[in-house]
Amino acid sequence: MKRSKVLQEDLDSFTLPEDMLSELMGKRIVVTGATGLIGGAIVRTLQALRLGIDWVLPVRSEAKAKKIFGQEISESREKEGYGEIEIEECDVTEFFENLKEPVDYIIHCASPTSGKEMTKHPSETFLLPIESEKAILEYGRRENVKGVVYLSSIEVYGEIHHREKIYEDSIGFIDRSSPRSSYALGKLSAEYLNYGYAEEYGIRAMNARLTQTFGAGISETENRVFAQFAKSALRGEDIILKTEGKSAKPYIYLTDCVSAIIYILLRGKGGESYNVSTPGTFLTIRELAEIYRKVVNPEIYIKIEKEENSGYAPDTTVNLDPTKLISLGWKWKYGIEEMVKRLASDMKEASWFGKS
Repeated sequence: MKRSKVLQEDLDSFTLPEDMLSELMGKRIVVTGATGLIGGAIVRTLQALRLGIDWVLPVRSEAKAKKIFGQEISESREKEGYGEIEIEECDVTEFFENLKEPVDYIIHCASPTSGKEMTKHPSETFLLPIESEKAILEYGRRENVKGVVYLSSIEVYGEIHHREKIYEDSIGFIDRSSPRSSYALGKLSAEYLNYGYAEEYGIRAMNARLTQTFGAGISETENRVFAQFAKSALRGEDIILKTEGKSAKPYIYLTDCVSAIIYILLRGKGGESYNVSTPGTFLTIRELAEIYRKVVNPEIYIKIEKEENSGYAPDTTVNLDPTKLISLGWKWKYGIEEMVKRLASDMKEASWFGKS
């Protein structure tokens, strides 16, 4: 994938503390879901640090992975300081059941992202995180991996209808009769597996509960709300909300999210969960749309055209508090307006932008 100016700037300016850089030097790391937004950013961002990390990427499509990581693969072959990138097309659960070679760290990003698909396939959505995380943990037991991070979600908190801060021990209502709940319940079950294996076997397996994450490098097919808003604003089209836009959550920029995951990977405590969000970004969907209008294109309007059975999660107000993550030493770089500006600038430069 050709890098935009914003994406290259993100890579050039990304840093970690010296002790963490030393710990990552020359390590072998598995990243599942590497063709997704966050998995891809982890590989791309850490590869740019030239730490000689060797990457193992189990993916559903080898062709897609090679297209996404074309520049990184070329750099690994042509320049010093870059580790190898090994891509294997496979089922992620079977991959870990059959993996024989040792690795140092595992970051499990593979997950469904389409609300409509979750609603259509609740059984598969529920079982994927459980079965894949169990396979990872069993591998971790056999090979004594140094650390595992499971990318969980803000949705594990369920429906919450107040604006007070939400900590890692908070819990809301999850409708067990809704197929859309398969996502949250599957994530929660995988989280508990990590707790169980940490308690019983001493494995350093942690959960990163991510809020909505966006930044430079999103794909042409990205259809989550942050991409929809940016596309509309850049094209001079009104932003159309399919709900009343009452749901509220914080946000985080992509490279800030990557650094948070690495802090959890290297400094987190086994069995623990960590909220991953940027302080000061707690907004309703409607408020986020207003920021896109303000920052990207003040000439457009925001309209509500409600759509039934859209697959969107129920209205919630989940004000994640990242104090526990910050206690590990993590710091963020971007506030919400700068996040939106950087995303819009990156998309405007993308070769695919402007296509109908």
